[in-house]
Amino acid sequence: MLKVTLEGIKNKEAFTQAGIELPQFDVKKAQDDSLKAPVWVHFGAGNIFRGFIASLQQELLNKGFAQTGIITVDTVDGALVDTIYKNHDKLTMEVTLLPDTNVQLRIIGSVVNGFKYNGTDAEQEKIVKDIFKNKSLQMISFTITEKGYAVYDINKELIPLVKEDINNGPKQAKHIMSIVCSLLYERYLAGKLPLAVVSMDNCSHNGDLLKASILTIAKAWLEKGFVEKEFIDYLNDQGKVTFPWSMIDKITPRPDDSIVKLLTDKGVADMQPIKTNFGSFLAPFVNAEKPQYLVIEDSFPNGRPALEKAGVLFTQREKVDLCERMKVTTCLNPLHTSLAVFGCLLGFTRISAQMEDADLCKLVNRLGYDEGLPVVDDPQILSPKDFLTEVIEQRLTNKCLPDSPQRIATDTSQKVKIRFGQTLSNYKKKGLSTEHLVAIPLTIAAWLRYLLAIDDNGNSFEPSADPLLATLQEQLKNIKLGDNDIGDKLKPILSNEALFGLNLYEAGIGQKVEQMFIKMLKGKGAVRATLHECLA
Repeated sequence: MLKVTLEGIKNKEAFTQAGIELPQFDVKKAQDDSLKAPVWVHFGAGNIFRGFIASLQQELLNKGFAQTGIITVDTVDGALVDTIYKNHDKLTMEVTLLPDTNVQLRIIGSVVNGFKYNGTDAEQEKIVKDIFKNKSLQMISFTITEKGYAVYDINKELIPLVKEDINNGPKQAKHIMSIVCSLLYERYLAGKLPLAVVSMDNCSHNGDLLKASILTIAKAWLEKGFVEKEFIDYLNDQGKVTFPWSMIDKITPRPDDSIVKLLTDKGVADMQPIKTNFGSFLAPFVNAEKPQYLVIEDSFPNGRPALEKAGVLFTQREKVDLCERMKVTTCLNPLHTSLAVFGCLLGFTRISAQMEDADLCKLVNRLGYDEGLPVVDDPQILSPKDFLTEVIEQRLTNKCLPDSPQRIATDTSQKVKIRFGQTLSNYKKKGLSTEHLVAIPLTIAAWLRYLLAIDDNGNSFEPSADPLLATLQEQLKNIKLGDNDIGDKLKPILSNEALFGLNLYEAGIGQKVEQMFIKMLKGKGAVRATLHECLA
């Protein structure tokens, strides 16, 4: 059997015969050199990191444009460090899923170390602190999801763990934002050393979100006498510390059983996924699509890796913003959400299968080309039309990509404001009528129908996790299949500016959403009938 370990990859011929590309550099040397002169530290080493970001640094190492790799820090349960990293010497199997049903396999060796910083290992935490005191460190980055940056709850109160951290000070930090703030304080004490602090998460103005959370904690520590005012000045000095914006895009679904079988059939040992204590899935491999985009604001006060040589686009903040808005409001995310809610209602379990459905294919084409592109702001460094075409023709249709509508339907209430509200706002901003819109109101109606937790065959199903699920279902509890008149029961939701970013009645589609929703209530098959009728 082929072992994905430093010793195992010495058997180069066997890996080559199995069609698996190996690192083209001395992995052990890169691991050693990275501790002596660290350049890049990453928090949140999940699938998007190991299946995309780490592979970028691998390109630089393979081509001789870098001599060091990425050090990761786990602030949660340590499962990645204790199992995946430990058993495979930090190596990861990268599985690229191509639209023609073929796969590309290679071993990623650019993740050179992994440390736990969760209160369980003082020695590892000391090493991380020493890394932050090193002048060579150029950047720290994050893929921790938008929730990872949250220091306030939905009532705009500091969450309990952050309150605890504020009272206890930097030496006992537990929340990831508190931990990072404490490590930046170590770097400040080491001589106000420069650093770029880069969020690579899929959320709007991610650099500002990260900075705001760090400053919230730092200022609270200042008030309690744990840090000096000069530390706040250091965090605000763009000549010392920057928080660049970024836009990232690559679909990296949870590890799929079909990939475990494929790798096992090729003779690769020990590829079984694990489920962490927090419910996420990790594996020694990452399965992902091939298309990928990373656009970063070029603001690095201590230099940076030459990631442009691996395809990263560096540009001004304004263009990063336009790229991000293009993706999340027009060319990808709205299409995903539309397919997700309809997919759950119509019994689909694969996004690619939905793209073989004539009605759903019409839906995403209308949503993207007819309703989104006319009001999208062109970032110029990426073509919105070309991006959208690639999404519809190559990415959503990829049969090898094991992505499900149930996964994408997670947290929809947190997404509709950006994915649809922003486009509706652009219509108003550009002085254009919304009367012709069909796909946007149809998707919102389907989402409300989805919240009833009854599919188009009349069977109950469990909606995906969502922080507002209980609240929204309570507002819809008196609506039943077969109702012909729902009165004003949708008005509290459709007029909720906090939810959509604007009042949907004032945006000109509230009544249309109500009418479509009522049609979907008629009984079994009503969702399909409404979808077909509206797009005919």
